[in-house]
Amino acid sequence: MQRRGIHGNLTGLKPSQCRDLERIYRRRIPPERVVTPELARALTEISARIRRQVGVLADRKGTIRAVVVGDGQGLLLPDLERYRTARTRLSGLRLVHTHLRGEALTQDDLTDLALLRLDLVAAVAVGRDGLPGPVHVAHLLPAAGERRSWKVLDPVPVHALDLRFLPWVQELEAEMARTGAQGRAVPARDRAILVRATAGRRGDAEESMEELCELARTDGIAVLGTVIQHLPRIDPRYVVGRGKLKEIVISAMQAGANLVVFDQELTPGQARSIASLTSMRVIDRTQLILDIFAQHALSREGKVQVELAQLRYLLPRLTEQDAGLSRLTGGIGGRGPGETKLEIGRRRTRERIHRLERQLRQMNRGRNQRRARRLRNRLPIVSIVGYTNAGKSTLLNALTKSRVLVEDKLFATLDTATRRLRFPREREVIVTDTVGFIRNLPRDLLGAFRATLSELHDADLLLHVADLSNPAFPDQIRAVERILADLDLLGKPSLLVLNKADRVPPQAARTLARRYHGVAVSALHRTGLDEVTRGMEQILWGTRRADTPAAAV
Repeated sequence: MQRRGIHGNLTGLKPSQCRDLERIYRRRIPPERVVTPELARALTEISARIRRQVGVLADRKGTIRAVVVGDGQGLLLPDLERYRTARTRLSGLRLVHTHLRGEALTQDDLTDLALLRLDLVAAVAVGRDGLPGPVHVAHLLPAAGERRSWKVLDPVPVHALDLRFLPWVQELEAEMARTGAQGRAVPARDRAILVRATAGRRGDAEESMEELCELARTDGIAVLGTVIQHLPRIDPRYVVGRGKLKEIVISAMQAGANLVVFDQELTPGQARSIASLTSMRVIDRTQLILDIFAQHALSREGKVQVELAQLRYLLPRLTEQDAGLSRLTGGIGGRGPGETKLEIGRRRTRERIHRLERQLRQMNRGRNQRRARRLRNRLPIVSIVGYTNAGKSTLLNALTKSRVLVEDKLFATLDTATRRLRFPREREVIVTDTVGFIRNLPRDLLGAFRATLSELHDADLLLHVADLSNPAFPDQIRAVERILADLDLLGKPSLLVLNKADRVPPQAARTLARRYHGVAVSALHRTGLDEVTRGMEQILWGTRRADTPAAAV
């Protein structure tokens, strides 16, 4: 049973009690007052009779926008999406509610204050005979970075609450705007808290979190903190659980963050549930990688591939989050009510995906023609593969004396680069650089780049580059091998190149090269390249079996 302006479970209430709630809904609060003694008494009397918490949400004009009925412990507030505003502003709503046992403001009250950016929250104690007792009040603080993002005032009787509400809240919001303006004086950057939920080994979670930090740095995000939550199982709705998520969001707000990044791909349902709990932006690992690819794609083909991956990721996540999407937009001649804006958005997204797929097929025809010419010339093809930021482009430059873009960032290379390398006895090979791999590479991204990676099937040799200075390089080698297996490339002749040997002791580099049957090099300082070229020669033209470890060269 629901009535206009009244939210919550009204089951079990008498008609007279519902009428009392409706009368509360029709009340007004003078703009100068937080709450009047008359309204406080009406709330405590009805709360004492029904033994449930009762509250009102009022705007700054004093109009009561909603009456909320809870249970004996708390309230479940209605959706306030349309009231949410910028980080330097408040929602324009205050919450005044009852506490049956006269307790102070609870953690849930303060969480609602912070997450919903309420003007303030007030709890009126229900005294004997339903009379109002002391009122507890809390409000947000203007400056980020405080130990707490709110301030709790000393409890006072309702009639002694002399806070001049409207001038006070306007001054508070003006101070928030000034603080925000000072914060924007520095170059605008996203400031993020990184979150990972895991039921596995802590070491694996920490390695993955370090990689997420590097991804964030590559995307220009300032990392303010990290959270690793160990759980028996991942929460199917909120990933880390509703309570922990609230703690994380409040901590992020206190630190001045405007973004929460999850180190796993969120399902559409999880993304919706998390978004409904906070007004902060929340993204996952896949969105972060897609954004990096979008920044680094330079060629037309690379841009098409990235946009295609983004749209494939977005399509199942298009929902009616915005109330405006629910308006109907049919016209004369349409059957039924017409398409909703959501349906139009989905249809246009699918149409755009089809157009991009068509463009990629046309580009692939040109790629296949160039590939056929190379095969007719019978020049061996050597493809450089490996984990992102392992030094593949640096190795290409060192081998071929070229100037392919090199950056100490993840996914600096997205567009395939092709160069020629001359060997003695008039032998030549074509060397190609490819996009770097990463653990848990997004499926949509791998699908969009599958055509580009298909050139690896024509390679006569794969140079697998690994970063020897990274403590997790064995895991990175296995991650690359898993992706090669997915592409049916694991059987290709390969030579493992352990790059960045200049960052480890020489004896350790030689020992690791023997252990992993690889060649230790420093592409940056051009050391160890002779071993690489000798290994390439013997695999391509020598008598050594292709699957013999390169260390036997």
